[in-house]
Amino acid sequence: MKNRLRVLRAERGWSQGDLADQLEVSRQSVNAIETGRYDPSLPLAFRIAELFETSIEAVFASPSKEQDQ
Repeated sequence: MKNRLRVLRAERGWSQGDLADQLEVSRQSVNAIETGRYDPSLPLAFRIAELFETSIEAVFASPSKEQDQ
C-alpha cells in the first residue's frame, strides 16, 4: 500500500528510530511500512494517523484508488 509516512516523518525531522519509538514498534517495521513491504494493522494505522494529527486517508492510499490510476 502506498503511503506518505516517509514524507510526514521527514517534515518533522524524525528518524525511523524516532518514529518507531513513538509507535512502540521496531525501526524495521517503520522501514517496511514506508517501502510498502508491510501493511500496518488497523490499530497501528490509527496510531500513525493520530501521531501525525491527520486522517488515515491522508497517510495511506486506498488500494482501490491505486488500481484506478
